[in-house]
Amino acid sequence: MILEKPLLPYFEWLLQFDKTRWGALPHFLLTLLVIAIATLLLSLLVGTVLYGPLKAGDKVYRVVVNGFRELFSLSFRRVWALARLAIQESLRGRVLIAVAVFVLLLLFAGWFLKTEREPARLYFSFVLTATSFLGLFVALLLAVFSLPNDFKSKTIYTVLTKPVRAGEVVIGRILGFSLVGTVLLAIMGVCSYLFVVRALDHTHTVVGSVLAKGGDAEGNLPETTSLDKGHRHTIQQDDDGHLFAEFAHDHDHHVGESNGRLVVSSPHETIRARVPRGGTLRFKDRQGVQVARGVSVGKEWGYRSFIEGGTQAAAIWTFDGIDEKTLHDEDDGGEALRLELVVRVFRTWKADINTPVQGVIQLKRPGSDLKTAPEFFSAKDATIDQRYFPRTLTDTNNQPIDLLDDLVDEQGQIEVVVQCLDRSQYFGFAQGDCYVRMKEGSPLWNFTKAYISMWVQMVLVIAIAVTGSTVLSGPIAMMFTVSFILLGFYREFFVRVARGIQEGGGPVESLVRLVTQMNLTAGFRGESETTSLWIMRSVDSVFLGAMELLANVLPDFGEFNATKYVAYGFDIPANQIAQQLTMGAAYVIGLSIVGYFLLRTREVAK
Repeated sequence: MILEKPLLPYFEWLLQFDKTRWGALPHFLLTLLVIAIATLLLSLLVGTVLYGPLKAGDKVYRVVVNGFRELFSLSFRRVWALARLAIQESLRGRVLIAVAVFVLLLLFAGWFLKTEREPARLYFSFVLTATSFLGLFVALLLAVFSLPNDFKSKTIYTVLTKPVRAGEVVIGRILGFSLVGTVLLAIMGVCSYLFVVRALDHTHTVVGSVLAKGGDAEGNLPETTSLDKGHRHTIQQDDDGHLFAEFAHDHDHHVGESNGRLVVSSPHETIRARVPRGGTLRFKDRQGVQVARGVSVGKEWGYRSFIEGGTQAAAIWTFDGIDEKTLHDEDDGGEALRLELVVRVFRTWKADINTPVQGVIQLKRPGSDLKTAPEFFSAKDATIDQRYFPRTLTDTNNQPIDLLDDLVDEQGQIEVVVQCLDRSQYFGFAQGDCYVRMKEGSPLWNFTKAYISMWVQMVLVIAIAVTGSTVLSGPIAMMFTVSFILLGFYREFFVRVARGIQEGGGPVESLVRLVTQMNLTAGFRGESETTSLWIMRSVDSVFLGAMELLANVLPDFGEFNATKYVAYGFDIPANQIAQQLTMGAAYVIGLSIVGYFLLRTREVAK
């Protein structure tokens, strides 16, 4: 799993304010201010046309003053009463059918989800994706038709004749539907976790194994386990004579003895929550000179660069904070530094495709020539390769050295050097491809954090739908909300187009290129002289300006998706959950205010 953008510390992400980047809070306040000013100006303009400037100013002043007075005098008792009304409305709409549909999916999913390699990734991806789409769909249906149906059936008149404010109606609906969605997600989360645990749980048998720990009468060990779940394991024996099923298909098994027979345990580490500590990456070219990036092999995705094999080219990671707390206690009683490495292999010639490309990895003291003896490995393309470096090592002269005392400098730093050995072959690396593996997190809590991210996404959809439904009919409000969600999922592309970074130009220029089948990067003939080009790009500049304004208020729905973390077995950072909760709260507050003023424009709410 690759993280292209490093996760900023929470307070830096929230409060940073400089020329290069604005934090979330300054950006939120500025966006609210711009929306408020634009709304006031538009209201004054429309009011002036309808009533004249003086009366328009008076009406806008009264709406704003009364609006903020009402917003700051909300009654939680009335909000909760409206929330209960929304809950009852949801239950009458048979929302629990969604749970039945989800359970039905899980009952039959096992028939179709078959894989021999990394089954946990497949199962987690399925349950989290299914929950996300089903949860968003149910939240959308609940929230988007509620107020329009009340206006259509006239029940909203009964509510608003009570001492209930428009803001309480909006907040009550958001709260009520969010509570219903929370219960739905909780039920689906419990069912999903039980499904994954049950699907991954299995064991093997060792055929004809009436053996002692050391083997049969002649000392022979069974070679493999039985074939179960589409795979088998090789039986190995450690230095103490204990048997184990070798690590394969992303897990291993302990092998014990019962009544003279070998018994294979349930799988270990099928569900993980790795806690990685990343480092900074730099490269050396084929002459051994330090460079900012490796070479390009023509891949369109420029995030990863490559080092050439059979030369002095190397990828070097520097890790901070290496101390005794970083080391893991191993089964043999010693301590070891756990590294995990992901290598992308680029072959310039295939030869035997089954023959892996060879590499070497070493630990090095920063600012010194002291290195560990080279440790050779066979690159497993796009697979996490676990490397263990014990506390006691040997250097390149075969002299004993201590990992912490000799290789870690005074600042707590250590370097990891990786090279490719096969000439004319390449290893590709990104900064996140090598990390120190810290103490394991809780898989159950990690799964729960994924559902918290999903919950924030669901509440955000409910807030958008309720706000849109204050002035739009049900079908139109649904189209508005769906458009908002789709643009949010592709927000990064939308921003690139709005800022002119994306190749192909603006909407009009892209349409021209599409109709004329013109290359995205090709220039127009007589570009500086044609009037039509000037007109096209002038119109595009208006569109792009509007798109950038819209991009500033679009939530990035992709940031609320933590499926990859859980599927790939990585712990979701608490910092990320805090950022998501903060963004969700900011959007709900902003949308509630907008929804209040929109509802106030309807005659029944005045």
